[in-house]
Amino acid sequence: MANLHLTRPRPDVLLVTLDRPDRLNALDHGLVEDLHRVLDDLRADDECRVVVLTGAGRGFCSGLDLTEPFPEDATAGLEFPRSSMRWQERIAELVLKLSRLRQTVIAAVNGPAYGGGFALALASDIRVASDSAQFCTQFIKLGLGGCDIGVSYTLPRIVGAGQAFDLILTARTVDAPEALRLGLVSRVSEGSVVDDALAIAETLCGYGKFGLESTKQVLWANLDAPGLDAALQVENRSQILASTSGELRAAAAAFADRRKP
Repeated sequence: MANLHLTRPRPDVLLVTLDRPDRLNALDHGLVEDLHRVLDDLRADDECRVVVLTGAGRGFCSGLDLTEPFPEDATAGLEFPRSSMRWQERIAELVLKLSRLRQTVIAAVNGPAYGGGFALALASDIRVASDSAQFCTQFIKLGLGGCDIGVSYTLPRIVGAGQAFDLILTARTVDAPEALRLGLVSRVSEGSVVDDALAIAETLCGYGKFGLESTKQVLWANLDAPGLDAALQVENRSQILASTSGELRAAAAAFADRRKP
């Protein structure tokens, strides 16, 4: 794909690199469509278990490519505002697809993650940052509303409502150390952020196949749980299903033999 570089560091891990480094991997029509194709392919990929998402060059993703904010190819030949709504919805669908993937998604944020790039990182399951990573919602700076591409949903659930209101309304830039303090990322890499993300992926691939898939599904489902009882209902069913895979018995046998499952 012209705008993405795909590699398999191991058969069950896909490294997806946004590949428009001259534009800080800004989201144009071609990149958005390539991302959709990869995410659609991943839904049917039963071998891949973890996806690592990063950017080429010195940035993760700078957001919408403002040289062509409303690309003609994305308008479906419709009149305004229907044409722009199609493009808006197409970009926003990316965050839904990321959250709904069976695979765990690790965002290896190697530089600026602004606007839509920030939204892609927030829709990932785990975020790790390089020491040069920067985060900014940016939208309100562009004469738009500050809530776009899912950030008004994902950001408060990650850092809390108070911090999210601050970050979205002021559109201030957060560096890697502050992102770690806020809980926006789970770790800051001292070396290669991609290598650290791949190390996490290797750990995850050592766990049961159904267990890893169901854990992601339960975590996302219970973000919207109305209460503890509803959350427990989802957890209970997932655990019983997981126990039928045979992986629990294998893990118990390994434990008894003092060996790694």
